[in-house]
Amino acid sequence: MGASLGVAGTDVVSARLIKPLVDQIISGGNAALVSWVPVIILTLTVFKAVSRYVQEYFIKTAGQLVVQDIRNDLFSHSMLLSMRFFNRNSSGALMSRVLNDVSVMQRSAADILVDALRESFTLVGLTGLVFYTDWRLATVAFLVLPVAVIPSVNIGQRIKEYTRRSQRSMGNLTGILQEAFAGIKVVKAFGTEPVEDRRFRKENRSFYKLMRKALRLDSATTPIVELLASLGIAAVFWFGLHRVLSGDMSQGELLSFITAMLMMYSPVKKLTKMSNVFQRSIGAAERVFEIMDEVPDIAEPIEPIELDTVRGDVEFDRVCFSYGEEPVLRDFTLRVRAGEVIALVGPSGAGKTTVAALLMRLFDPDDGTLRIDEHDLPKIGLASLKRQLALVDQEGFLFNTTVRDNIRYGRPGADDASVEEAARQAFADEFIRQMPEGYETQIGDRGVRLSGGQRQRLCIARAILRDAPILILDEATSALDSASEAKVQEALANLMRNRTTFVIAHRLSTVIHADRIVVMESGKISDIGSHQELLAREGLYRKLYRMQFQPEQ
Repeated sequence: MGASLGVAGTDVVSARLIKPLVDQIISGGNAALVSWVPVIILTLTVFKAVSRYVQEYFIKTAGQLVVQDIRNDLFSHSMLLSMRFFNRNSSGALMSRVLNDVSVMQRSAADILVDALRESFTLVGLTGLVFYTDWRLATVAFLVLPVAVIPSVNIGQRIKEYTRRSQRSMGNLTGILQEAFAGIKVVKAFGTEPVEDRRFRKENRSFYKLMRKALRLDSATTPIVELLASLGIAAVFWFGLHRVLSGDMSQGELLSFITAMLMMYSPVKKLTKMSNVFQRSIGAAERVFEIMDEVPDIAEPIEPIELDTVRGDVEFDRVCFSYGEEPVLRDFTLRVRAGEVIALVGPSGAGKTTVAALLMRLFDPDDGTLRIDEHDLPKIGLASLKRQLALVDQEGFLFNTTVRDNIRYGRPGADDASVEEAARQAFADEFIRQMPEGYETQIGDRGVRLSGGQRQRLCIARAILRDAPILILDEATSALDSASEAKVQEALANLMRNRTTFVIAHRLSTVIHADRIVVMESGKISDIGSHQELLAREGLYRKLYRMQFQPEQ
């Protein structure tokens, strides 16, 4: 800000020095002052150059740091939001807000702050100078300013709205990109490249149309200000020349005033132009802070219970839950003893995965209570709760990093020996060592360089290393062939040992050895028992079993 004052001060001093230049040197013929003119010019130029450099460097650096903090805070807050939020918002739209919207804000923070401070100080200094020189002429000049500002404000408001809509369109565009690249295998398999190309071009065209409207308004701002400013300049020249001719002011005073006034209109034009950029930033900022203001559904308890290690007793007590209007679980009651293997089976939509989601506290039930070792889930600290759980799901998601880092993901502080032991227990060590760089091999996006069975065994190794007392297996073998499934089942047997385990499966061959099988239908428990007990009854389980194991015709 000090440097900004320096830049503005040199402009004001330059305009003020016009009066002695004309009156004392040009008109007065004072030759002794001529030699000071180049010295003053060079001194002012050097001072202004240094001030401008200091101002731009520090303000732009501060702006970058501010936006970096905003992007960090936005991502951190997004990670804390509940699954309901991510169900409502596409990943492409969220990526657009973190990257594109914050980038729009970044241009404002880095560039507008520099110009706004400098031009504002310059405008204030020159305004003071023109009123000091001649308040009558200054009043004439300023009569036009309100007329010039009003249309600029209206234009800025419309630009903000178009920016909000264009950023929303950019979110859709990012979503199409993300889907096309993530699903490129399906796109290639079905030969739908032209379909995706048309989708992208259509959304890109919509984005262009919105940006074109904003650009049209932005381009009109400067001509409007210049046109209206010319009225004030014309009036000043007419009134000022009459005053010089009548002897009320000197030629130097008039030239000094006109120089200051012309220099003053330049900041006005720049500030109105900056106002449009600022309105774009406001439109983007509103979208950013919509997420920042989002309150997580799953909140950390005020006085959290911290658990070191639990036995693994789990209780669902009359739990009810719905994602919308239609209930998914109805009066779901189940008590699981520590170390017990519980299988959840039933048709699609029965609520099996929802049971696991509630246990992981991805959602809170609408009614009823969940307990671990007799502690209500909402009273347990979130980090403490997560330490008690390990997940192996159908997707087998892996990150684009090394094999070692993927296994270590659930326990970042684990040493290399522990990582390799977990891989051995998951029957993954052999194929890992056959890779070009062993445990340091990069596995690609979502583990694309691995087979399905290899991905699942790495996920199992990750869960083994996690060493949590409660394990959730959500369709962990459903996407595997028979050979891969046999290996994965061996690894799962090691993982399930001495742990409370919830096995969610459609393939009943994977749950035959469970301690108890819970048969679910329409969000309720229709039957519970061992494999043999359920087969002996005429119920849904026996029907499902016959459908899967009926002899080939």
